[in-house]
Amino acid sequence: MLEENVKISELTTMKIGGPARYVAEIEEAGEIAKWLDFAAEKQLPTFVMGGGANIIGRDEGFDGVVLLCRIRGFEIIKQTTREITVRVGGGEVLDDIVKILCERGYTGMEGLTSIPGTMGAAPVQNVGAYGQEICQVLEKVECYDMEARGMRTFTNEECGFAYRKSIFNQGPEAGRYFITHVVLKLKKGQMKPPFYTSLQRYLEEHNIKDYSPEKIRFAVAQVRETKMPDLRFEASAGSFFKNIYLSDKEAESARAKGIEVWRENGQNIVNSGWLIQHAGLSGRTFYGVRVSDKASLILINDSARGYSDLARARERIVWAVEKKFGFRLEQEPVEMT
Repeated sequence: MLEENVKISELTTMKIGGPARYVAEIEEAGEIAKWLDFAAEKQLPTFVMGGGANIIGRDEGFDGVVLLCRIRGFEIIKQTTREITVRVGGGEVLDDIVKILCERGYTGMEGLTSIPGTMGAAPVQNVGAYGQEICQVLEKVECYDMEARGMRTFTNEECGFAYRKSIFNQGPEAGRYFITHVVLKLKKGQMKPPFYTSLQRYLEEHNIKDYSPEKIRFAVAQVRETKMPDLRFEASAGSFFKNIYLSDKEAESARAKGIEVWRENGQNIVNSGWLIQHAGLSGRTFYGVRVSDKASLILINDSARGYSDLARARERIVWAVEKKFGFRLEQEPVEMT
């Protein structure tokens, strides 16, 4: 299906962006070539999008063809008493897949509960939360190579995963691939404490000692509900700034200045939300963009007139944090260009 002059603000959860010249919904991998040919005939660029939860549109819109991934499917490739391997369509909702696997007792994705977006978008920025990342359970990514015009499969190692990074959003091949399916491998089991601070607090307050995937999924959902905006009623791209990773020497210096640094998987991390909060910005509104008073890493579009307002709000926040702490925040959502 092809539509013309669709507002990007209607395709993204931040609700910002002018018109996209064309939008094509793709339900089968075999359709991709057709719409690439269409774009080539009109000499227009393309942009691949899933659920629009991590995308920021510009006021001028996108003079090209937006390719919406709507490829569905959930196939069990292999299952034993201890492990399961599944192949999932890139257009499936991430949280739906998390739910299915948690209900079956498989661990590795319960921390990703309630993260908005599609399965195909998850490897792009290596989504993660509560100590888990999609790269920890991902075996393969099946893609359509939009330059070479053919299908290609990447192993986990070939994806170049790092914090909020992969070959799909960083480096010379960024934007080259349309992810059609992902292959996941999970094991029976459960997460082990200590947990991420807010999750640990919830479990202790509710005297929960059952750490099965279903129980942790429920707890994560409850914690996120107290922090995250309801995208049905509030416009937001979720976590707007990346956390900051420090060397041991930098971490020691930061702690000496009273900055909260935690260690996870042998790495030193400063929560950008903590920096924003302690810069006195929580709950404040800049140019129609509000810094959440529940989770300062979240920016909510209350009344921004467009991208220009968001850009000014972002720079105001970045400037305030850098002035107080010396750290320059980096935006997480991708901008359509």
